[in-house]
Amino acid sequence: MGLTRIGKHLVEHRWRARRAFPKEALDRIEQAIKAGEAMHSGQVRFVVEGALDGMPLFTGQSARERALDIFSHLRIWDTAHNNGVLVYLLLADRDVEIVADRGIDSKVGAAGWRKICAAMESDFRSGNFSGGVIKGIAAVSRQLAIYFPKQGAGPNELPDKPVVI
Repeated sequence: MGLTRIGKHLVEHRWRARRAFPKEALDRIEQAIKAGEAMHSGQVRFVVEGALDGMPLFTGQSARERALDIFSHLRIWDTAHNNGVLVYLLLADRDVEIVADRGIDSKVGAAGWRKICAAMESDFRSGNFSGGVIKGIAAVSRQLAIYFPKQGAGPNELPDKPVVI
């Protein structure tokens, strides 16, 4: 665990996430999730965390490890078709992680998810946070539509509202 990373996380408080994602941006992201889920039977969640604090920070938890914790905590793995997807942004590190349940992950694979993450991170570098997330959600939804197309009304198993930690 580097002191530079610790310092960055101590400075990047939660207010930074609210600044990058005001209510209007979160509403647009929620609408993008709803629009995507109209095309497929998957379940997509978006979580943005301003910075790590406490034990996760001082033990050197990576963005990937944190995303796995959140995937579990929000029970994204608990969908009927094993097709839940978490798009997680750790703002202090400018790191995007996509964690997908086994049903969709086995079809898209790590390289497919990494490509979506890289495109989002590119938008973030230019300050386009909400636009990058919306493009990323659209890319995830295209993958879900290929492998899990919408068939009937089906329940919305997980909330579409973004989570800000």
